[in-house]
Amino acid sequence: MSFMTSRLKSFWSDKRQQVVLFSSTAIALYGYDQGMMSLINTNQDYLSTMGISEKDPLVGVIVSVYYLGCAVGAVFFSWFADKYGRKPGIFVCLATASLGNLIMFIAGLGFSQGALIVMFLGRIVMGLGVGGVDSVIPVYSSELSEDEARGKAMAQEFQSNIFGLNMAFALNLVVTIYLGKQNQWAWRVSIVVMQLYPVGLFAFIGRLPESPRWFVFNDKQEEAKDALEYIYGEEEGEKKFDELVESHDKEADETVTYKDMFTPSNPQFHPTMITVMGQVNQALTGYGAVSVYGPQIFQLLGMGVRNSEYLTQGNYVSYFFLMTFAWLLIDAVGRRKLLLGGSLVLTVCFFLLTLFGGLAMHAEDLRIPQLPPAIAGFVALYVATGAFGIGWLATVWLIPTEIFPTTARAQGTAVSVVIWGLANFAVTLLTPIMFNNLKYWIFLVFGFTNAFAGVWTYFYTPESGGRSFEENQQFFEEAKEVGSWRVGKVKKGEYKRMPYP
Repeated sequence: MSFMTSRLKSFWSDKRQQVVLFSSTAIALYGYDQGMMSLINTNQDYLSTMGISEKDPLVGVIVSVYYLGCAVGAVFFSWFADKYGRKPGIFVCLATASLGNLIMFIAGLGFSQGALIVMFLGRIVMGLGVGGVDSVIPVYSSELSEDEARGKAMAQEFQSNIFGLNMAFALNLVVTIYLGKQNQWAWRVSIVVMQLYPVGLFAFIGRLPESPRWFVFNDKQEEAKDALEYIYGEEEGEKKFDELVESHDKEADETVTYKDMFTPSNPQFHPTMITVMGQVNQALTGYGAVSVYGPQIFQLLGMGVRNSEYLTQGNYVSYFFLMTFAWLLIDAVGRRKLLLGGSLVLTVCFFLLTLFGGLAMHAEDLRIPQLPPAIAGFVALYVATGAFGIGWLATVWLIPTEIFPTTARAQGTAVSVVIWGLANFAVTLLTPIMFNNLKYWIFLVFGFTNAFAGVWTYFYTPESGGRSFEENQQFFEEAKEVGSWRVGKVKKGEYKRMPYP
């Protein structure tokens, strides 16, 4: 009991732990939406209320339009958080996501005409808020984390994302089993329960410190000093304050616009392209589709509807626990090794899934039992899901928070969310169409896209772990001097690995 009491006292006195918990819960909003829509897409009352069929392309449009909202929300709320502070920005993001969720809940409730339009509106508004959360939270969290622990904090936050995915899918599955796919409350309940997240976060946000970096870079030195002493204590806080002021003095005259970031001659063009390709490659892994359309994937392996739903839940539970390896490894071995290892495993697993999917689907023609290749396919998909979580889920969100200077960090993270939104819009829009036309050959497509992601990462993504924000800027300065973006050609390949202690 005394051990637990001391741990609780430590938590309530350690503001950085509180920031990680808060950030983790906020990031879970994204995962909750994915798990929520997985079974809503197959609910007969939902489909009839929206006036569409299960194979209608509008099913994918309703899911994917949310990502367009995320893209817009990322740009707006990153600007808002830069101007008014990280905490006010997070508050407004949560309020917007909550409003969008309520609009989704009332779509077709007591009326049928216009239900689809209301659902589209709810999806877009909720996307605005979640896109804002996904752009502001990583910046806020990284600015309050130690250099050697940024990866762990981010990976823990995205493990919470998978908790949200599990919570939504499990709730949806339970109400679907008990109420049936013809009952409107089997899909409305899982939507409105999401309100637990923003309401709980509203109650907690007042306890958190504002980002000291934001204070310093907005000429609020006294507030920055107070915040640092609040987080670290007086002696350590003063030391951190001096370091922040020195960093601010170096970057004080630098201003970075979104136009600058996409101008090839600008110093921020190189880190922007790394950010863009990180999110494009993450989308190419196919896991936006796996998360949203999990049951349909298991059906491709020959399972019935209910068994596919159970197997999907099992995959999500495995996903959550395997994410523990992400935060244990990300600061120990670095971002690059996790990305490259994840790509290799994903590529192999999707090629195997193509084989096992084909055998399971054509088992009768081949005169072989269906169950063995189906089971092999389940194992391959479970392994692939874990590899994505460990290698690709948190890393591509973390890297943009480490490679930009403070004057461009919020914009860089916003660009990351915008590309994530646009790429996942395309993937989730096209996935139902590919399911209906390619069947198990969709796995072959993802096998090749994962291979491409790994190759690009090997040549062009530097290792940003274990280095300070300022040290990571040196990679881009060195790359400009040697005239190459190839990581192996910059400073004799020093950025291919973690710095030696």
